[in-house]
Amino acid sequence: MSTTADETRLMTPGELRGERDGEGAGGRFAWLVSLREALDKPLTSYYLLLGASALLLTIGLIMVLSASSVYSYRFNDGDSYAVVRRQLMWLLIGLPAAFVASRLPLGFLRRISVWVYVLSLVLLFLTIFLGREINGNRNWLGVGPLQMQPSEVAKLALILWAATVYANKERRLGNLHQLVVPVVPGMFLATGLVVAGRDLGTALVFGAILMGMLWVVGAPMRFFVLIFAVVGTIAAGFAVTDGERWARLTTFMDPFADFHDTGWQPAHGLYALSSGGWFGQGIGASQQKWGDLPEAHTDFIFAVLGEELGLVGTLLVVGLFLTIAFAALRVARCTENPFVRYATFGIVVWLLGQMMINVGMVLALLPVIGVPLPLVSYGGSSLLPSLAALGLLIGFARREPEAARALAARRRSRSTGVSAGRVS
Repeated sequence: MSTTADETRLMTPGELRGERDGEGAGGRFAWLVSLREALDKPLTSYYLLLGASALLLTIGLIMVLSASSVYSYRFNDGDSYAVVRRQLMWLLIGLPAAFVASRLPLGFLRRISVWVYVLSLVLLFLTIFLGREINGNRNWLGVGPLQMQPSEVAKLALILWAATVYANKERRLGNLHQLVVPVVPGMFLATGLVVAGRDLGTALVFGAILMGMLWVVGAPMRFFVLIFAVVGTIAAGFAVTDGERWARLTTFMDPFADFHDTGWQPAHGLYALSSGGWFGQGIGASQQKWGDLPEAHTDFIFAVLGEELGLVGTLLVVGLFLTIAFAALRVARCTENPFVRYATFGIVVWLLGQMMINVGMVLALLPVIGVPLPLVSYGGSSLLPSLAALGLLIGFARREPEAARALAARRRSRSTGVSAGRVS
């Protein structure tokens, strides 16, 4: 206490007891105070985005190496590292792309957004007629060994285009017509092209992006009800007209009822998770990846992660995604630029929503609809747009006024230190 002995004698016993209790409470909750101070620093969002993204990419590369080793050995002439080498190649391409995206001027992003959106529609249209069909979905386009999924690029294109449109209409968003046109028809057009390729998983992600964008611009609740009804009716119609798709959609309710057919993948995903325990079997020790679990290094990599790293590992991955969402939403809340606000929120809905869909598939809470885990699952078509989106978020965080001043001050101090060292 800061009081003198004479002052202490004048204090009542209750006052003394209250002061001691306050000091004790301060000691017990000092970590909360420190956490709040750390979160209030101008570069917190920037470092959270960098750190969480780097950890997810590292975990993803390790898990692709482990989950794909058996598959690679069988289908690449005994080379257990073929798949992870390709993933590393995509990562080495994606990181510079993310760096460039973080430095792109906002005006440039807004100008090119409509052209990127149109290009994505053209690619989705071509995929319907010229695309390659895998696992019942016609969602791959390319020539020879160069293959891509246009729908992955379209996710980012839709977000940037919608954010540009809503930013231009910032003062007119109280009008329902301005909220709807042209974003909702444009989103439905892209979703229809994806559904025509029988890719219901991507269509669900598109729907989540549309809902998120409408929510952030203040659409009325009755509009959401109407969209849910329309989308639900269309999805149900497509599901019941295809026996294989209907079986995949309904098997998740009880994977073991059709264990040797449509329930094989979700059932073995549950086996993998249940055998992981708290801390897992250890990296490389998965048993399900030895052929029992299809798509172990792509759509069901979360199951292998749970088997090898346990509940702790799965919660770490989910926590890292939540950290990215927390940091990005801080940026969206603090910015005064409407384009940054809408684009940031759309990217968060995309990455977090896709993560929730993928985890729901593996936990048999959702049907198996072929949605990869962002930043973790194998695949350049998914990794590159995700890294570009993260680069945009990091760039938005750098442009926060306080963050920009802090980075400028740091650069000045470094240059001053270098100059002083040369003089000495």
